[in-house]
Amino acid sequence: MKIILDAGHGMDTPGKRSPDGLKEYIINRAIANYARDALSQYANTQILFTHNDKVDVPLQTRTKQANAAKGDCLVSIHSNAAGNGKAWHPATGIETYVYLKHSPATKTLAEHIHHQLIATAGLPDRGIKTADFHMLRETVMPAVLVECGFMTNQGDRQLLGSPLFQKTCGEAIASGIARTFSLSRPQQMNLPKKAAAKGLYKVQVGAYGNRQNADALAQKLTKQGYPAYIIFEQS
Repeated sequence: MKIILDAGHGMDTPGKRSPDGLKEYIINRAIANYARDALSQYANTQILFTHNDKVDVPLQTRTKQANAAKGDCLVSIHSNAAGNGKAWHPATGIETYVYLKHSPATKTLAEHIHHQLIATAGLPDRGIKTADFHMLRETVMPAVLVECGFMTNQGDRQLLGSPLFQKTCGEAIASGIARTFSLSRPQQMNLPKKAAAKGLYKVQVGAYGNRQNADALAQKLTKQGYPAYIIFEQS
C-alpha cells in the first residue's frame, strides 16, 4: 500500500509562520516524519513524501507526483492561522478537510484521522469541513488535509513547536490511516508471551508545558467521567 504524506508549504514560503517566527513547514515536516515512522511499522506499506526540505515544491508538482505514484491515500499536514497572521489570535483547535465532492472512502479516512487527533492531541474539535483546496481537488485517491492547531494562538503554538505534540499528531494520523485500511503488524503477532510484571499501568492523555492547557484537558476528562490528575515533572 502506498501512502502519500504532504508537509504543507516550504521552508521559505512567505507568511507561513507564527507571530514569533516559527516556520509552519518545520512543524508540518516533523509531524510527517513521525507519521512515516509510525506507518513503517505496519506490513506492506510504502510511505512517500511530496515535500522537499531544499525547495518549496509547487502544488501542481505535488499532486502530479502523488497521482503518478498511484498512491492509495494522501494526507496533507498543515498548521492553521487566524487574523492577519502577524498577531496572536484566540482561535484554537483542530480541523480536517475533504474536497467539496468527496468519495465515501475519503469521508471514512477523514473521520478516522480526525477522531484520533481529537482523542490524543487535547485541542478543541473544530470538525470535519469541505473546501476547494488544490491538494484535495487534484488528487485521484482519497485525500484529506489536517490543520493540527493554530500557529497564531499562543497555547497552540507552544504545542505545535513541541516534539511530543508533533509525535502525538503524527501517530494519530498514522493510526487513522491504519484503521481505515485495516493495516496490520504481523511481526508482532508471533512474539513469545512474557510473564506479567507486577505494577501499575498508567494511561497518559497529554503532556503540556503550559499549566492552563493541562487544566483545560483535566476539566474536559472530568466532565466525561474520567478522574484526572495533574503531575508536574521538573525538567
